[in-house]
Amino acid sequence: MAELAFVDKVAARAGLPPEQARSLTEAVLRTLTERLSGGEAGALAPHLADELSPLLVKAAEPPETFGYDEFLSRVADRAGIDRPAAERGTRAVLQTMHRVVGHREFEDALAQLPADLRALAQPLPHGP
Repeated sequence: MAELAFVDKVAARAGLPPEQARSLTEAVLRTLTERLSGGEAGALAPHLADELSPLLVKAAEPPETFGYDEFLSRVADRAGIDRPAAERGTRAVLQTMHRVVGHREFEDALAQLPADLRALAQPLPHGP
């Protein structure tokens, strides 16, 4: 998927303008790369646009261990947004990635995350 299409989907899902969705997408991918092993992050990279895939490539260093709050804090700081926008944006990026990467490979990578972070990748249930 081309970068513009990916960012447009994130913008639509998060209810943000495309320019903010771009910085948010980069922030989520950088933070995800810190949290995943190099092999899992690298396995996701080829599925993204050429402009975005380098954000998922890292050295063979072990993943950092941090949870939901720290993940969202890092995304908010990097993107220059507040925490509610970081949460909506992280959800939008992960859901968009899920569609682009494919279920099995995406689930394999996200298995390294705590349950509350994995839950952000799941679609929100529709109301009655």
